Amino acid sequence: MIVRSSPATKRWLYKPFPESPSEKQAVESLVQTLNISPFLASLLVQRGVTTFDEARTFFRPEISHLHDPFLMRDMDRAVDRITRAIENGEKILVYGDYDVDGTTSVALMYGFLSTIYDRLEHYIPDRYKEGYGISKAGVAYAAENGFSLIIALDCGIKSIDRVADAKALGVDFIICDHHRPGSEIPDAIAVLDPKREDCTYPYDELTGCGVGFKLLQALCKARGIPAETLWPYLDLVAVSISCDIVPVTGENRALAYYGLKQLNSAPRTGLCALLRIAGFVAPNETCPPTAKHLDVTNVVFGLGPRINAAGRIKHAKAAVDLLLAKHHYEAEDFAYELNQHNADRQKFDKSMTEQALAMIEADDWLKNAKSTVLYDSSWNKGVVGIVASRCIERFYRPTIILTKSNDKASGSARSVAGFDVYEAIEACSDLLEQFGGHTFAAGLTMPVENIGAFRKKFEEVVSARIREEDLVPKVDIDIPLDFSEIDAKFYRIMKQMSPFGPKNLAPVFCTEDVVLVGEPIIMKEKHLKFTCKQLGSARTFTAVGFGLAEWADQLHQNEPFAICYSIDMNHFRDQSTIQLMLKDIRLAE
Repeated sequence: MIVRSSPATKRWLYKPFPESPSEKQAVESLVQTLNISPFLASLLVQRGVTTFDEARTFFRPEISHLHDPFLMRDMDRAVDRITRAIENGEKILVYGDYDVDGTTSVALMYGFLSTIYDRLEHYIPDRYKEGYGISKAGVAYAAENGFSLIIALDCGIKSIDRVADAKALGVDFIICDHHRPGSEIPDAIAVLDPKREDCTYPYDELTGCGVGFKLLQALCKARGIPAETLWPYLDLVAVSISCDIVPVTGENRALAYYGLKQLNSAPRTGLCALLRIAGFVAPNETCPPTAKHLDVTNVVFGLGPRINAAGRIKHAKAAVDLLLAKHHYEAEDFAYELNQHNADRQKFDKSMTEQALAMIEADDWLKNAKSTVLYDSSWNKGVVGIVASRCIERFYRPTIILTKSNDKASGSARSVAGFDVYEAIEACSDLLEQFGGHTFAAGLTMPVENIGAFRKKFEEVVSARIREEDLVPKVDIDIPLDFSEIDAKFYRIMKQMSPFGPKNLAPVFCTEDVVLVGEPIIMKEKHLKFTCKQLGSARTFTAVGFGLAEWADQLHQNEPFAICYSIDMNHFRDQSTIQLMLKDIRLAE
């Protein structure tokens, strides 16, 4: 079927279908040994699962699949230093970043260490007064209050000067980070970061919380503490993996798998309170919820924004207090506070996004550029990353949103699929005072007077490196699928491929010759819902497209179209039905 795209253009990119002799043989073997359809077997082969044993490992991750933590460089030094601190009665400060990964890391490390040692505190820097990473104020606090060891989580890999300052004051550092190192490694007692070039650890996509978990795993091993003691903390690790947008592969897959099991069976008191206020648990229902299985998506959109809101609006200590809460009444108070912060965050988000989009629309150079760099001294620093993502939804290109903080221009960068924004920022480092991050997200600080020069240079770098196709939103499609293949068994087996996330995304299918059954419905002025079937088949499905309301006028009775979608289960009034979650629509010529 020849198709035309309207009203918005997206690239439909089809993943290679298993076609080589060896791939076809693998598909056939999986069909026979697993008793599944060729379409499901093809999904597995696309994900590198080609044998029965690989499928068993993929569908049923085991704790035993976790790597030996002592394979990580400096792990022995870190364990030795913590052991010495405990034996000598030293004060330990657990220090972490103010986002979800940082706060879960601190709750993990402090929560576990406090069960075996009592001379410790936790510390989260103030986003507005201290900024990202190890701060001067944090080091000063440790020195002035008699702490001789700081365990830094989800930050520190570039804190060369702060670690040196601490050393001069008699304060040792253990760094647990997962961000890309610079050309120099801090002179700490131990620097745990699987992204270090001189680290041969088998998996380098752990979160900061994941690195902290490996340290505790090693500490338990060295001190003869049963490994099972750590398992209740895996709900925190799963939250960090979900919200930090890291690949859900390898070790992360096993950690997320068991962490989500913990979240669905016996979540900590603070997460129960957050689940309740986020609407996942009814007022009269016990926690965890019995009617809904929580997955990565629920965590990302339900829990993540509320945990993040603490540091964005006020101070992230409230998030750590929630995650460490022992009693329901205090957890509910903290959850209410975080929910209020999230409501405030949403107001800032809406207002700033409107201002940012208006700035682009009013400037021909900005409208036609291949990147976006915006600055407003009045913007809320805690929301700039979210606003950058919102701008990408309208103007699909690498985006940096800056505001004034401590007399500097500070902000966040977000990227588009296929473009490394960290490397682009690194190419402009001569204009920056500080930067760090990942391929698709980064933070940066510069003198306010450098903004103009940075905007120009960043645009030059992006223009030289980005491909034209990278500037068009894409939908990655796993396989074409007929509606006749979709049933309860298909969904049940597909769901066992979860937890889904980067590098193991929920499968996306496409179906042609789809027609309406009834009229499309617009929900909340933004979303689309309709019932549809495929020509030649009587089977109907409900399809929901968030943000796709503009398609309502384009779809007409008896006029076929193509859709790409993921498959989900809708639970309503004790009824469960399969529904299609739309990614895009194409009209037939």
